Amino acid sequence: MSRDIRVRFAPSPTGKLHIGGARTAIYNWAFARAHKGTFILRIEDTDPKRSTEENTQIILRGLRWLGLSWDEGPEVGGAYGPYFQTQRGKTYNEALQYLIDHDKVYPCFCSKEVLDQKREAAEKAGQSYAGYDRTCRHISPDDAQKRIDAGEDFVWRLKVPDNRGAITFHDEVYGDMSFPSDVMDDMILVRTDGSPTYNFAVVCDDSNMKISHVIRGDDHLSNTPRQILIYEALDKEVPTFAHLSMILGSDGKKLSKRHGATSVEEYAKKGYLSDTMINFLALLGWSLDGETTIISRKTLAQEFSLGRITKKDAIFDETKLSWMNGQYIQRLSPAEWVEESKPWLARADTIGSNINTTHIVTSDDVKLNDNTIANFDISAGLDDIAQRPHFYETLFPLVSQRETYLTESQDKLEYMFWGPHAKLDKKSS
Repeated sequence: MSRDIRVRFAPSPTGKLHIGGARTAIYNWAFARAHKGTFILRIEDTDPKRSTEENTQIILRGLRWLGLSWDEGPEVGGAYGPYFQTQRGKTYNEALQYLIDHDKVYPCFCSKEVLDQKREAAEKAGQSYAGYDRTCRHISPDDAQKRIDAGEDFVWRLKVPDNRGAITFHDEVYGDMSFPSDVMDDMILVRTDGSPTYNFAVVCDDSNMKISHVIRGDDHLSNTPRQILIYEALDKEVPTFAHLSMILGSDGKKLSKRHGATSVEEYAKKGYLSDTMINFLALLGWSLDGETTIISRKTLAQEFSLGRITKKDAIFDETKLSWMNGQYIQRLSPAEWVEESKPWLARADTIGSNINTTHIVTSDDVKLNDNTIANFDISAGLDDIAQRPHFYETLFPLVSQRETYLTESQDKLEYMFWGPHAKLDKKSS
């Protein structure tokens, strides 16, 4: 590879870090590490209604929990920042000016209402709507400037070259791809309010950040030929693309909330280890050798390659994920297990401490405390773990072969904290 390897994960902070996004981040991170490259985090926060600081922090927490450290980006900085799109307006303006100076764009004054009317007319006539008909492309520069000076609303459209020929590129997953350019209308690059469209902003950012490989979901595959046209208009080098197949639920449908947890944080709260999630998600579309199931983070960072990514849709098998989590728990040292299990061990301590130990402990006592656990302050339990970690390490052999989730230590070990006077009735034993 002649170019320096620079890849990016560019989430929109419009919600949580979901499984699909996490896998994309893992692949970018692993590819950078395997090729001694740079892993960049960029926040695409241009949706003013849905992008929030809270969502940004959720994404950052999810990536930290997974252990995916980024080399450039928020909280880290870097030579190609800023790393929030809302702070990169100057770069988009500069790119637009370059296109204006080189006659690669033109102002379009057609309103949305006019365009909708043309679409409806084509549909009524039984004709397919091929996109914008380039009405404003033929307005003289002088007339266009007069309309701009008069305050008329307009957008900037790309001049797709006539007789461009097929737009071809080699995708590292899907192979050689070809799209006819004559079906590409003169796309909008900058809106009436001066904001860049997604495709324009992404190309500007990836170009300015010197991204060598764009590894992303195949829902962006249709954007690629459009983005290539923008790269060419800006006279910038086109990166290598690798599009990842979808992740499906066990029923063969796109993974969604109906299949259970879909965000990284939800799995962390359910007692999964981050190493488990890295291993499991890496195997959703990639393999080391077609046989190995348990793959360490270190091995992934050394051996990952785009050539072993399959274009077949991946199936999210939660049963396999749970099995794998149990395998990873068994491989922990007692000290590692205590560190990973702290929230639930502290709750076990808290539950036990809140049970009245002056009488026989009944199943009703345990049930009561299970139902009211959310109201308990577990700080005392956390303090106890800090003061005598070796005691908690001795608990690991009691559950190491029986735990599928770290959360289970809460129920399996709370009896250890009931106190010397507690007795079990037959229902609780």
